[in-house]
Amino acid sequence: MIPSVLPTYNRAPLEFVKGEGAWLTAADGRRFLDLGSGIAVNALGHAHPALVEALTSQAQNLWHVSNLYQIPQQQALADKLVEHTFADTVFFTNSGTEACELAVKMARKYFYDKGQPERVEIITFDGSFHGRSSAGIAAAGSEKMVKGFGPLLPGFVHLTFGDLDGVTNAISEKTAAILIEPVQGEGGIRPVPDAELKALRQICDDNGLLLILDEVQCGVGRTGKLFAHEWAGITPDIMMVAKGIGGGFPLGAVLATEDAASGMTAGTHGSTYGGNPLGCAVGCAVMDHIADDAFLAEVNRKAGLLRQKLEGLVADHPEVFEEVRGAGLMLGLKCKAVNADVVKAGYDNELITVPAADNVIRLLPPLTLTDEDIAEAVSRLEKTAAQVEAA
Repeated sequence: MIPSVLPTYNRAPLEFVKGEGAWLTAADGRRFLDLGSGIAVNALGHAHPALVEALTSQAQNLWHVSNLYQIPQQQALADKLVEHTFADTVFFTNSGTEACELAVKMARKYFYDKGQPERVEIITFDGSFHGRSSAGIAAAGSEKMVKGFGPLLPGFVHLTFGDLDGVTNAISEKTAAILIEPVQGEGGIRPVPDAELKALRQICDDNGLLLILDEVQCGVGRTGKLFAHEWAGITPDIMMVAKGIGGGFPLGAVLATEDAASGMTAGTHGSTYGGNPLGCAVGCAVMDHIADDAFLAEVNRKAGLLRQKLEGLVADHPEVFEEVRGAGLMLGLKCKAVNADVVKAGYDNELITVPAADNVIRLLPPLTLTDEDIAEAVSRLEKTAAQVEAA
């Protein structure tokens, strides 16, 4: 008999009842150090006082009205995002998947309105993940994502990750945009080198294409800049955001330049819940903390400390780990052992990590974790590695 919850998840036998900072308390009382953050969502950790205050204060007044009316909290969050980024305008969604849908629509509508309706193709890369909607799985194109769900949404051209020559050769009169994650998350914590992001920006400029960045996982302070593309000194035309922007409340957004968004006029897109007062009140509190230069400087300091310790861990356990990869507090341990075995052994040591492709485990801790948390994390990773070695 099928369970009441559709069985699409291979869940760990863990049930958590409380969180505080970088720590989770299980139903049986055990305390787990959370290096997953709900897959890069709890950017300010669990039960951050400012987010609790923003949520409860707003909840006592107004939760939802729909986008038929003015929403001051939505305007405030949009203003903050415009102030701190390349964007001129923002559309709010509930998730990164919904952000992908709009990004694709926006790019195609842009060229349609410019009298080039044939320009509908979007270049994407292997190992990518852009959500599980029809557009998202078609954009990723991997067999794991698309098998059994055909016919696929057309209009995506899939290239090898890192193949700049392939990008140039793939451009045709049908090409509208290039879509890429500055750091692949699900694909195994694979950063795009700054020089390649610069080259992609130049290719788009030279060919009149739009550059779409998916910063759903790598954005909102995760790499030590507010958004990961800032390290390369470039800006996109359209950017997908979610996860960390709500700090645990379901919230996403599409950020765009005025030009890229020019085709999205009244009636061309909408959302019942997107940008509601409750979500945007929390999002404002998140931005007030993470957009602060001093906060980001601390993220970079702690990222350097954690990475240094992880390099030592890899050197001490060459039968378990091969390398450290990633940027900021979006780190991956490429495993020599089976990554799922390492994740499972971590559970035995009250440690949460997240598996990814390419036999990697992801370390996506709250950006607020302390130096003491880092020391404890490495200690528990040491115990985990020793357990895998002994198995």
